[in-house]
Amino acid sequence: MNRDDAWALLTEYTQGDSLRKHALAVEAAVRGYARRFGEDENGWGIVALLHDFDYERWPSAEDHPFRGVEILRGKGYPEWMTRAILSHADYSGVPRESRLEKTLFACDEMAGFITAASLVRPSKSVLDLEPASVIKRMKDKAFARAVKREDLRAGADLLGLPIETHIGNVIESMRERADELGLRGTL
Repeated sequence: MNRDDAWALLTEYTQGDSLRKHALAVEAAVRGYARRFGEDENGWGIVALLHDFDYERWPSAEDHPFRGVEILRGKGYPEWMTRAILSHADYSGVPRESRLEKTLFACDEMAGFITAASLVRPSKSVLDLEPASVIKRMKDKAFARAVKREDLRAGADLLGLPIETHIGNVIESMRERADELGLRGTL
């Protein structure tokens, strides 16, 4: 179980740049929380990196994330990792119980929303994005309309954090990898 193997698996199953960058953004955010919580940063990061690795091939609710979890189990990934990946999908029937499971859910949609909010800035950068700007975008129903605002708020609630704090934490983690995420923009 190492990050290089996880990255190789992700890139084998995911060709699209945007889905790869999403995986990297969620990884950055989840790793940031692992550091804050004193948890296994590498293990948590691998879960985040692989949470959607099967989505490009099998995007239906009947297949994702179930197919990916079958592959991971076949490769010997531990149950705590596969369970966390299953729990990120509301329809999987796996409740979010562990801190990792709650964190993965909280960071998944938020990382995507923050990416979108960064890309519409004049700078096209996460480096000058502030939580207040993200909150403002959340109120605009036409912006990133596929993202359920209640999921963004529910994620912060699962972590026991005010939404502004959660947004700030995810932004901070994503800033550390702005170049890799394509979010340095003009800054």
